[in-house]
Amino acid sequence: MARQNTVFKEAYNRYAAALRTDTALPSEPEIAAQLGVSRSTARAILTRLSDEGIIRWNKRQKIVLREPTDRDLFPSEETDSLHDIIERSFMRRILADDAAPGMQINELELAREIGTGTTSVREFLIRFSRFGLIEKRPNSHWTLKGFTREFALELADVREMFELHSAAEFGRLPKDNQAWIDLAAMREEHLSMLADINQRFKDFSVLDERFHLLIHRASKNRFIADFYDAIAIIFHYHYQWNKTAARERNERAIHEHLDYIAALESGDQAAIGKACRVHLRSARQTLLQSLPQTMNDNV
Repeated sequence: MARQNTVFKEAYNRYAAALRTDTALPSEPEIAAQLGVSRSTARAILTRLSDEGIIRWNKRQKIVLREPTDRDLFPSEETDSLHDIIERSFMRRILADDAAPGMQINELELAREIGTGTTSVREFLIRFSRFGLIEKRPNSHWTLKGFTREFALELADVREMFELHSAAEFGRLPKDNQAWIDLAAMREEHLSMLADINQRFKDFSVLDERFHLLIHRASKNRFIADFYDAIAIIFHYHYQWNKTAARERNERAIHEHLDYIAALESGDQAAIGKACRVHLRSARQTLLQSLPQTMNDNV
């Protein structure tokens, strides 16, 4: 594999952690199917295991010589779940400057670009298609559909309901919960970006996604977590339409996030609800202002 991407690293860690000394490993296609990755990624995993002296690879025979240690694995910050990797790659495609309603998305091309199997990509696209933004076509093709002002408003309404619930649940978490440590680290990332806003304002969308996902996870509600697939795409998708005043808009959002974080850390449910509503109101306005003018003219 030419590049050691996150798909490879995540799959490598999963596979290596399950190895047991003196066991024989299956064929490359079987490993690829087991991990949900491409054969080239499976081959790269075997190559690294062999190079590190973890397995002996002699043609078709692959024997585990020793169990991997923590030092053999990639750091957790370099790996993501396969779902997250596919979602991020899909987002990059529809956020491209030339992305527009009617754009064709090919499962095979997307899988090749990511370095994973087509089955995982197809499962993601099928799951995402229920939101009505992509539509299945013959021969492994999908079509990107535009969305209306009404759709955007409905989505914003549901987002507010879900996030208010998640934020309230976050405020009730025990103080020894890992989420508080993650939130403190998130605050430092916001302050760092704010200190260099002129150079880094374009990076805000990724930080924004991670921040809201952290809040949603506190709900431990599978439907809210699943719904965030649509949130992550749509509330970033609109930036391709209108990049006017992006720096100012993102700087304001960072300040709103910092107020939101302070409210969460206070544990004051009234303050949490207020900070959440203020930020989501701004997000709704930004979304509507960024819709193509032809959509706004029709309403």
